[in-house]
Amino acid sequence: MRLLTFNALFKGDVRPRLRALAEALDHGGFDVACLQEVMLRHNLRLLRGYPYRVASGSVLLKGGLVLLSRWPVRRHRFVRYPVSRPVRGEWLMRKGIQLAEVVTPAGPVAVVNTHLSANRDDDWSPGNRYTRIGARELDRLAAALPATLPLVVAGDFNLPRNSTVYTRFVARTGLTDLMAGDSGPTYRPTPAFPSPPALDQLLVRGLTGRAELVLRDAVTLPGGRRAYLSDHYGIAADLTLPAVP
Repeated sequence: MRLLTFNALFKGDVRPRLRALAEALDHGGFDVACLQEVMLRHNLRLLRGYPYRVASGSVLLKGGLVLLSRWPVRRHRFVRYPVSRPVRGEWLMRKGIQLAEVVTPAGPVAVVNTHLSANRDDDWSPGNRYTRIGARELDRLAAALPATLPLVVAGDFNLPRNSTVYTRFVARTGLTDLMAGDSGPTYRPTPAFPSPPALDQLLVRGLTGRAELVLRDAVTLPGGRRAYLSDHYGIAADLTLPAVP
């Protein structure tokens, strides 16, 4: 199974970028794509090429989360994260957890797509107010994870890969971080944020595989203009299910 996680960025040339993203997904041969910040249900029609599309919400998508699959999705549900102060526009996104069971040719796999709250202070020390929000959200995520099926957990965690809160979550859930040891940014560096950390993650349990950063280069949008697909990079993973005895 080839899987992608990608924050698609909810603002600025959204529809042309989503059309270009659909082409990139097809070119990349992804069987499953976990997308964040898609936001509007009518944007789903731009992500053509996948017979199975999972999203909750009639107009605004819950959490902005979308799962695309070339294989059937047997069941799915959405779990919202606790609403925590400080008050912020992010509440409108209803951030949370999208859980789905994808029936691959090798057997069912649980795929979890998520987007945690942003840290507006860029301070990921355990005592920071936003880090404490992230810790509570990770508690909700850990409690929601299925216990039996092979599992993929992917998304924009808004927590650095080496942060204490994140590493504790990985240890207590028994997940394996396929990008462990890679401290390169997954958020595109800018003059205002020249050294961002690795905020997007891809973890597995009961699967093996390798992962790499993708979708880093500018593309040609419909109409001919060059632009980046997002302010984030994607993470792609080639995953193998355990052999059945």
